[in-house]
Amino acid sequence: MRMNPVELKYSFIEMLTGSDLSKRRLPVMVAKSKKKGPVLWLTGCMHGDEIGGTVVIHEVFKKIRKYLKQGTVYALPLMNPSGFENMSRTIAITREDLNRSFPGDKKGSLAQRIAHKIFEAIVKTKPTLVVDLHNDWNKSIPYVLIDNGIKTTNSNVCDFASACGLLQVWDKDVLASSLTFNLIQKGIPALTLELGESWIINEKNINSGVDVILNLLKKMNMITSGNMHPLSATPSMFKHKKVHYFSLPLSSASGIIRFNKKPGETVKKGERIARIYNAFGKTVETLTALEDGLVLGHVDYAIAYPGAQVMAFGIG
Repeated sequence: MRMNPVELKYSFIEMLTGSDLSKRRLPVMVAKSKKKGPVLWLTGCMHGDEIGGTVVIHEVFKKIRKYLKQGTVYALPLMNPSGFENMSRTIAITREDLNRSFPGDKKGSLAQRIAHKIFEAIVKTKPTLVVDLHNDWNKSIPYVLIDNGIKTTNSNVCDFASACGLLQVWDKDVLASSLTFNLIQKGIPALTLELGESWIINEKNINSGVDVILNLLKKMNMITSGNMHPLSATPSMFKHKKVHYFSLPLSSASGIIRFNKKPGETVKKGERIARIYNAFGKTVETLTALEDGLVLGHVDYAIAYPGAQVMAFGIG
């Protein structure tokens, strides 16, 4: 069967003018089928150290140029170029978190002005779905994150989350200034994908991210190639159910952390998950699981201090 021709377009959103009069811009990618249909947006590198989403977008566009049978896919592969260039999570100049700046303000701070341009560009296309691609701790499993604060009966968001093929996690906090939360408030379904380690390109996680997007395109009947399939080896007790993000217990001591559980493993309430040692190698604290759950990931560093988060879990 011959596919409809796909039009590829690359352009920019003007962001700001530098002190040397250079133009700073956000790249925009568009793949448009000749046949009208659903609209999907992909956004990457909201945080400058999270570049995996950018590569997922590149790989998805390589595939849909052959298989997109209807609709349009838009992408912002590099939303925080200054953060990326400076190896910074935040906007490099102002140290603001772009994902705490939505829906933006055209007369506000630098991050709010950039967020405003991004938000307006997305909303005006009336998307069927927006997928915001992120990276988590280096030692973490991929999962789809659903915003807290939305109605659990929001069938569109929940249906799309189920189609991803990953563990579904409800966020523990209401992030009222994130991109996905504000899109949902506008009636636009939106999801966050957490795809493992930041800083570098993990090809396994890239492949998982690409497969998630292909699953979603398949669900929206935008492609015909490929089959929808689960992507992660989620333990049977967590399959086909949504869990909640849980980040306790926190450390109460200072020292060196050694973990007893790996990302993707299950834990039982009361089970030892980590120990903290002092400079003499003596145990100063033993951390135990507060709930039954699945380990989503643990911190990237070996240093503990009072009040520090150590691990994250998905709990039923």
